[in-house]
Amino acid sequence: MIFGEALGLLAVGVVAGVVSTVVSLASIISYPALLAFGLPPLAANVTNTVALVFTGVGAAAGSRPELAGEGGRVLRLGPVAALGGASGALLLLVTPARTFELIAPWLIAMASLLLARPPSGRVRGEHGILGRVGLFTVTIYVGYFGAAGGILVFAVLAAMLDHPAAKVNAMKNVMTGLANAVAALGFAIFGPVDWGAALPLAAGFLLGGWVGPKIARRMPGHSLRYLAAVCGLAVALKLGWDSYAR
Repeated sequence: MIFGEALGLLAVGVVAGVVSTVVSLASIISYPALLAFGLPPLAANVTNTVALVFTGVGAAAGSRPELAGEGGRVLRLGPVAALGGASGALLLLVTPARTFELIAPWLIAMASLLLARPPSGRVRGEHGILGRVGLFTVTIYVGYFGAAGGILVFAVLAAMLDHPAAKVNAMKNVMTGLANAVAALGFAIFGPVDWGAALPLAAGFLLGGWVGPKIARRMPGHSLRYLAAVCGLAVALKLGWDSYAR
């Protein structure tokens, strides 16, 4: 990869990293960019997932105020997210993509509508089985492809935790980071990762992931929830059109 292409992927990573930590749409930017740089779809997908790990690292570093005191919760929910990410990676490597292409728009649309609903202001089951099943299910999608997967994770966590949106967003970044990390490990061993593209993209993700939480915590009221909901619905419509209009 020539210097200009590496610089371009670095810039894409910074923008996508910020977008990922704020409204969970990194792959909507980075995946098409990798295709535009000439990677075939499967290689672009696994390369993107490997690089996305660094968004989680940057977001965790930038979200220390929101994550203060959350270590126990991360230890309880993190293994669920990691197992979901591993399952999604396995599905990607052994199954055709068409099924998830058809389901993904509906999942994202439903999660977006849940985010748009005013929060009830009460704890709804961090320790319950239903919330953990929901987290496991959506992190399967994160490990599989993950376009707007963070919105699904945000919606599940918002239903489980009685936290302000910025704290839920920080937890979302950690959970998706864990899911991506486990999936990326599998892809690094068994998948066609383009390391020349992954490294500059990862560096951009790291920087963008660090900057993003600083923006998220300054957004007033429930605006973060509503912005994520609007973006999610737009992505659901786009993915639905691409999947069903063939």
